[in-house]
This record gives sequence, C-alpha cells and structure tokens, in this order.
Amino acid sequence: MPLFQNAVFHTTVANLRDLPQDAISEVAFAGRSNAGKSSAINTLAGRVRLAFVSKTPGRTQHLNYFTLAAGKYFVDLPGYGYAKAPEEIRTQWEGLIGPYLSRRGPLVGLVVIMDCRRPFTELDCNLINWFRPTGRPIHILLSKADKLSRQEQTKVLREVKAELVNWGEGRYSVQLFSSLKKTGVEEAEAVLAGWLGIELPQKAAKENKGPPDKGSPGAKMPQQGQGTRSGR
Repeated sequence: MPLFQNAVFHTTVANLRDLPQDAISEVAFAGRSNAGKSSAINTLAGRVRLAFVSKTPGRTQHLNYFTLAAGKYFVDLPGYGYAKAPEEIRTQWEGLIGPYLSRRGPLVGLVVIMDCRRPFTELDCNLINWFRPTGRPIHILLSKADKLSRQEQTKVLREVKAELVNWGEGRYSVQLFSSLKKTGVEEAEAVLAGWLGIELPQKAAKENKGPPDKGSPGAKMPQQGQGTRSGR
C-alpha cells in the first residue's frame, strides 16, 4: 500500500501570510507545466484526483497543501513554462514561488519532475540553479518513463546522473518514474520519507537496504533441521 495513502487536501495558499503555521516538515513538488507533477503526487498518494491534473498549462496558480501526517505536508507548486497564462498571473506566481522556496523554514527538500524525454530544459535548469544555493536537497523524478524503451530509460538516467555528479555529492538524486505503470513509487517513498522524518514500513525499509552480503550478520542462516546435520 502507498506510504502516503492517508494524504488529504489541506489548503490553497495565495499569499505567504497564509502558509500553515503548524508545519514541521514539507516537501515541494515543482515541474514544467504538464511534465506530470500532479500525476506524480496522485500516484504517491495512491489516489486518482488528490492533486488536480489539467491539460491546460498554468491551471495550478497557488500553493496547494496536502496533509500527510500532523505537521507534515506535500506542497504542489504552480507549473512553470505556462505560456498561455496571463502576464499578471505569471507575475503573481513568480512573486509567490520565489519567496516560498527561499524563505520557508519547514521546507526540507524539492522534488523536480521532468519529462524523461526532455530533461533539463532551460526552465528546469533556471529553477534548479536558483534553488541549489539554499542547501536543501533536490530529488529529480524522470516522469513518463513508460514512453521510453528500457534501453532509452537507461541512457537518460545515466546522462542525468552524470550531470548531478557535476553539482557535488550528497544532496542530489534522480530516478525513473511512471504514474501510468506505477514504477519508481517505492524508491521515491524512501527518499521523501527520509526528508520528512516518516518511518518506512519495516518490509519497505529492509528492501530498501538490499539483501545482506553472504556471511554478514544479516545473512540468512540455515534453519534447524536444514543443511548439514552435525552430532547426529
């Protein structure tokens, strides 16, 4: 079951003074319009219409908050690259997003959704280069991975990882993701749970660590009655 299945809509924020005061930690989701941002949030929550999915660029105009647990939130940011949005709305978005990303204390990380067929557009790079000096981590979801072959997916992932190496170690990560095929969900859950201070279910936590090396303390030992029987 999805880790964030209890997510519910909390509030829409059009002014910084209206930001939730009880926030302990929150993760913001950003992406070019129609890159699959709202679909990614819905998939992580195991819901169909938690975040509104629109075919019209610029439909999300404010900060939409979704409660995960007490004081912990997902925040859906307005999409960028919204050429059809009126100038006054674009100005409003820019005035809201910039101060939020740079000043919001409870913000623990930024998820950037990129269409895996067109990663690192100029707008993506502008946002990332602006956000990196905050020192907060960035996790890139290469969305719509189902649109590419396995070989193409591997190539794109390798290229993006190579770019992240140039940024420095520790705060940047990337993965493939598909809302349609529900692939990459557990990998994303592990990253976001770590940021938010939400404990992973025991099974998921063990799987995320990978199998223990042979002979290590966590390696499976033969059960009594199996394998070599000594002293019999």
